[in-house]
Amino acid sequence: MGRVGFGPAGGGAAGSGDGALDRFASAGVAAVTRRRPGSLTRSAGRLAILAILVLGAWLAGLVWFVANVPRLPQELADSQSQRATDAIVVLTGGSNRLSAGLELLAAGRARKLFVSGVYDGVDVQELLRLSRRSPKEMECCIALGYSADSTIGNAYETADWMRDQGFRSLRVVTANYHMRRSLLELWMAMPNIELVPNPVVAPTVHLADWWMWPGSANLLINEYNKLLLTYGRVLIYRAVEP
Repeated sequence: MGRVGFGPAGGGAAGSGDGALDRFASAGVAAVTRRRPGSLTRSAGRLAILAILVLGAWLAGLVWFVANVPRLPQELADSQSQRATDAIVVLTGGSNRLSAGLELLAAGRARKLFVSGVYDGVDVQELLRLSRRSPKEMECCIALGYSADSTIGNAYETADWMRDQGFRSLRVVTANYHMRRSLLELWMAMPNIELVPNPVVAPTVHLADWWMWPGSANLLINEYNKLLLTYGRVLIYRAVEP
């Protein structure tokens, strides 16, 4: 019986087909290889332009942010309403903030003062002693919040207290560079409450030539970045708000 042979005929056809495919693939690879350097260069160029635009926008925003921070006490008068509010809130972070809040309370600008973000173990008498105020004068009109450890926490702690008190207007006392973000956080926590800014000049923060002072530059850049994140949260809040 003769052998059934598959080799010569079938093998030749397969070899011919594989060769054509190999040549086609090689041509495609060569074409892609020829195009790749230019394509990569264009992609890298687009990414570089995008990065420059983003960085430029970020820097412009930073300059705008610092330029709009009040620098002198007389500049703050324009941003302060002279009328009384139901309450005052002091966002802790500097002794000058508490002093400003106590002065406003003593001047009759509000019925009560709320200090948000106080350390555990500190009471009203201790705060008044540190600020050189007589406890008998103001102790009855001051409340302390102990749960907040961030600006977001300040906002929600203050909102809970305002709701418990039934108040509708609030004077906000915090550092001048911190005011914009604080108002946004407070607004998100209690959108129906009237907020009156009362910024306090931070004496240790250099604003005129902030880029020459590493401490001031770091503080302002961090605050600006946090503000950008807060704006992002505001956009989300408005998008999902019923």
